[in-house]
Amino acid sequence: MSTALAPQTPHASASDAKAGPLRKLVAPLIEAETFDFWVQKINPVWSWSRPLARVVARRAEAADTVTLELQANAHCALPRPGQHLNVSAEVNGRRVTRSYSVTNVPGAERRIAITVKRVEGGTLSHHLVRDAKVGDVLTLGPAFGDMTWPLQPANVAPQWVLLGAGSGITPLISLTRFWAARRLAVPLTLVYWVKTYDEAAFLPELRELARQRPQFQFHLVVSHEARRNPGDLEGLISAEQLATVAPDLDRSQVYACGPGGFVAAAQQLCQPRAAGFMAEGFTPAPLADDEAERTVQVTLRQSGRTLQVSTGQSLLAALEAQGLNPPSGCRMGICHTCSCPRVSGTTTDMGDGHHHDEPGGAVRLCVSRARSDLTLDL
Repeated sequence: MSTALAPQTPHASASDAKAGPLRKLVAPLIEAETFDFWVQKINPVWSWSRPLARVVARRAEAADTVTLELQANAHCALPRPGQHLNVSAEVNGRRVTRSYSVTNVPGAERRIAITVKRVEGGTLSHHLVRDAKVGDVLTLGPAFGDMTWPLQPANVAPQWVLLGAGSGITPLISLTRFWAARRLAVPLTLVYWVKTYDEAAFLPELRELARQRPQFQFHLVVSHEARRNPGDLEGLISAEQLATVAPDLDRSQVYACGPGGFVAAAQQLCQPRAAGFMAEGFTPAPLADDEAERTVQVTLRQSGRTLQVSTGQSLLAALEAQGLNPPSGCRMGICHTCSCPRVSGTTTDMGDGHHHDEPGGAVRLCVSRARSDLTLDL
């Protein structure tokens, strides 16, 4: 699915690098949970080692979409623009974790912004959009993701094109804000597909940036209602649209983010032509035309359970539908939280369509479908 410029590994905890001799000396004598229990009576984001952040501001961005500004403690490694991090909260007595993109440019003040859209059936997204309030404390995981600005963007390609659909705008807005804050000289084009105008986030900011900076081109594309602005476009991603908004793909580094179907279309249209291409899809791409949905048997070796699952959905979704709760995070195949070893059988990568059957190989449950009867070390 992606072609990386330079691999980025999750940052170590900030406290790991800062741990002094005294801290290392007393660490064996400290029970972290007990320490956290007492110290958080003074300040809820103090901890021995846990990365915590307090909600310090919230604002509406679009329909059922809010931005939460988080004040991170010293144990949180700051993400780079374009990266994601796992966010955890207690919802109805259960700890729920999901991945969200950073939407600001984190700096020395240790503020991290995430922009969350409520999704149907999304326990954490519903909680964060409807119920989370200033003062709430969230747990943050390490930053991950390779779709970031390189140190010398002009050395990779003479111009950059960002393609985002729906919630796929979230990593792209942080990249755009970084570009604007650093006043980078490389020309940047952002194309943003939404179903309706009510769903468009960051619109005044993006239109104003395009007005102020000639090197920034912004195009809004509306797919499910008539355009209100003469400069906007209509319809789904197509070769004709790209010829209008990004005619020089052969000179462009392209980043694409959005639902799986959008990302698959962007890859087909751009990758053969672009100077560089990288994509992140946050929902599964549909089954290939020559692949019929069927039921196979999945055996979980550790638990001893045997399940019947559909080849038409991700293994993670299939397991959750049957009451299991395997560890998960980004649900995009990036953070590897849900990875587990394969014992036998064949899976299909939902991003590139490749089949894998190597025993002992890591299976990313969130972006893998069962292709045959399967045994997992889970």
